[in-house]
Amino acid sequence: MKQNNKQIVKGLPRRILLMLLDCGLIMLCYYIAIYLRFDGAQQYMRPTVIATFSRYMPYMLITYMVVFWFGGLYEIMWEYAGMRDLARLTFLSGLATGLIMMADLLLMPIGGGVLHRTVLTIGAVFNIAAVGGVRFLWRFLQTLTNLRRADQASRQRNRNTVPLLIVGAGNAGAWAVNLCKNKNRSFGNPVCIVDDDLTKRGLRVQGVPVRGTISDIPELVRKYHIVEIVIAITTLKGDRLREVINLCNATHCRVRMLSDPHAVDESGNPVVAGLRELNTADFLSRDEIQLNNAQISEYLHDKIVLVTGGGGSIGSELCRQIMRYHPRQLLIFDIYENCAYELEMELRNKYGAKAPIITLIGSIRDKARLDEVFETYHPSVVFHAAAHKHVPLMETSPAEAVKNNVFGTKNLLTSAAEHNVERFVQLSTDKAVNPTNVMGCTKRICEMLIQSFAMHTNMRCMAVRFGNVLGSHGSVIPLFEEQIKRGGPVTITHPDIVRYFMTITEAAQLVLQAGALAKSGSIYVLDMGEPVRIMDLATRLIRFYGYEPGVNMEIKITGLRPGEKLYEELMMDAEQDKMQQTAHNKIFIAPPMQIDLAKFYTELQDLQVVVEHNDEGVVKELQQIVSNYHPNRKVNKDHTVSAATGNTGIFSTDEVRKGLAANAESNPEKEE
Repeated sequence: MKQNNKQIVKGLPRRILLMLLDCGLIMLCYYIAIYLRFDGAQQYMRPTVIATFSRYMPYMLITYMVVFWFGGLYEIMWEYAGMRDLARLTFLSGLATGLIMMADLLLMPIGGGVLHRTVLTIGAVFNIAAVGGVRFLWRFLQTLTNLRRADQASRQRNRNTVPLLIVGAGNAGAWAVNLCKNKNRSFGNPVCIVDDDLTKRGLRVQGVPVRGTISDIPELVRKYHIVEIVIAITTLKGDRLREVINLCNATHCRVRMLSDPHAVDESGNPVVAGLRELNTADFLSRDEIQLNNAQISEYLHDKIVLVTGGGGSIGSELCRQIMRYHPRQLLIFDIYENCAYELEMELRNKYGAKAPIITLIGSIRDKARLDEVFETYHPSVVFHAAAHKHVPLMETSPAEAVKNNVFGTKNLLTSAAEHNVERFVQLSTDKAVNPTNVMGCTKRICEMLIQSFAMHTNMRCMAVRFGNVLGSHGSVIPLFEEQIKRGGPVTITHPDIVRYFMTITEAAQLVLQAGALAKSGSIYVLDMGEPVRIMDLATRLIRFYGYEPGVNMEIKITGLRPGEKLYEELMMDAEQDKMQQTAHNKIFIAPPMQIDLAKFYTELQDLQVVVEHNDEGVVKELQQIVSNYHPNRKVNKDHTVSAATGNTGIFSTDEVRKGLAANAESNPEKEE
C-alpha cells in the first residue's frame, strides 16, 4: 500500500501540469468560439459575452477538471493511446459541457441562463480537438525522436556488422532483408541484392538496392567487400540450385540459405525464422519429385499399414509420409524402442493425441511375435525397412546379418502371406548388385525371396532398390562433420570412391510411389541421379567450416574397408539392356532373374545350418546362393576382418589439388 501511494505521489506533478495545460486550452477554445459565433454584424456583443464567460470561467474549468480527473483522463498513457482513449476524451468533454449547460439553466434567474449555448457547444468541439491534438502531437514528436535514435543506432551497428549479399529479390528476399533489419542485426547488414529478373534491377527492397543478376555475384562481392551471401529463393531446386551454390562458393564467402518461412519441421511446427548453413542435401538437390498422390492414396488411405524398422532413418520418414494419406492405422514395428517412441511422439504432436498410431516392439527374427502382430492388427500393406545395414560390421558378424536380413525377411514374408496381406514392399540397396560384401549379398537374397513369394502367393510383392541416403544413421556426412569439428583429419577410404546419394525424403516418396505401381515380383530401381565423388563431399564440407582441404584440414586416405568397393551399381549386367521404364520417370523395373526355386530353398536350408557359427562357412554358403558375390575381405590371424584390396596414406596438399582438378575436368559445370 505504501509503495502504491509513493507511485501515485510521484505521478502527481505530471498530472497537475496536464491539468494546467488543459485549463489554458479550454479557455483559449471558448474565446475562439466567442469570436467565431459573434462575427460580422454581431461583433458589438463580443465584449459583453467575453465579460460574462470570464466571470464564470473558474466554475467551468473546475467542472472540466473534476470530470476529467474522475473520468480517468489523466491515467491514460498517451504514448500508447488509441481510438478508445479518444472516445473517452470525447465523452468526458461532452459530459462536462452538459453539466455546465444544466447549471446555467437551473441556477441562473428565470428566463434561462447567461451563457450562450452555441458558444458552449462550439467550445466543447474545440476542446476535444485541442486537448486530444496536443497529446497526439506529443506522441508523434516522441515517435520521430525514437525513430531518429534507432536509425542512428542502426547506422552505427551497420558499421560493425557483416556485409551481406542477398540472392533473390522476391518475397523470400524481402523476408530476408526484414529478418536482418529486425532481429538485433545478428544476421548481418544487407548491402545489395541480385536477381535474374531484369525488371527489378535498380529497384530497392526495403531500402536495399538490386544491383545485378546472379552471374554478377563475383563482381559485386569484390566491389562491396561482401563477407557473406544469403540464398533467399526457396523455390530454387535441382541443377540451378547447384549452379548458384557453386558460383557463391567460388567467391570464398560464407554461404547460407534462408529458412523457408512457410516450412514446418518434422513435428509440424513452423521452422524458426533465420538463416541456416548449407548442407550436402543442397548440393545434391534435384528437381522436385512429382508424385501421383491419387495412386498412392488408393492403396494407403483407410488401410492398416505396417512399417518394420519404423524407428530407423528410412522407416521413420516412410511413417511421416504415410500419415499424410490418412491410413486407418499405422503400425510402427521396431526392436529399438527409443527411436520408435520418439517417432510416435512426433507424429502425435503433429496429428493429435488420438492419431491412429501404434508402436510395437519386436524382432523380425521372432516368427511367433510376427504372427501375433498380424493376427491382432491384420495389416494389409507392409513396408519392410528393418535390416542390419552397416557394411563393415556385417563383415565381422556375417551370421547375424544372415539371421536378420535373410531369415528375418523370410519370416515376415511367410507371416504376411499367411495372414492375407495385400501388398509387401521390400527396401533393397544398390549394394545388392554384384555384391562384394555380406550385407549386399543378404539384400540380394531378399530380392530373390520377394520374387519367389510373388510367384507362389496371392500377395503383391516388390522390392525397391536405391543407393545411399543422406543423413541416415551412420552415414558418411555426419561422420565428416564430426571429424571437421574435432579438427581433423577427415578420413576417406579411397580418393576415387563414388556413391549414389538421395535425401531421406526423396527416397521415402519414391518408395511409396513404387509401391503404388504394384507389379508383383518386380524390382523397382530408383533414378539416383549422377554418382557423387566422396572426395568432393569432403572438400566441400571442409570449406563450409572455413578450412582449406590439405592446407589447414588434413584429408587422410584409410583404405577400403572390408566389403567395400569403389563404384556402386544400380543394375546388374544382365539387367542393363532389359530395364523397363514405368509411368514415373524416376522409377524403372529390373527384369526378373531366373531362379531355380528348388535349388534356392535347398541352399537356404544349408545356409540356416551354417549360420549357427559365425565363421567363413557363412560367406562360402552365400557365394553358393549368389553367384556374382565376390567378397572383398580377408580374415586376419587376430580374427579381425580387413579388405582384400585398398590403399592407405595421407593426402598431401598437391594431391588434393590434383584430385580437385581432375574432378573439374570430368565435371566442368561443378567448378564454375
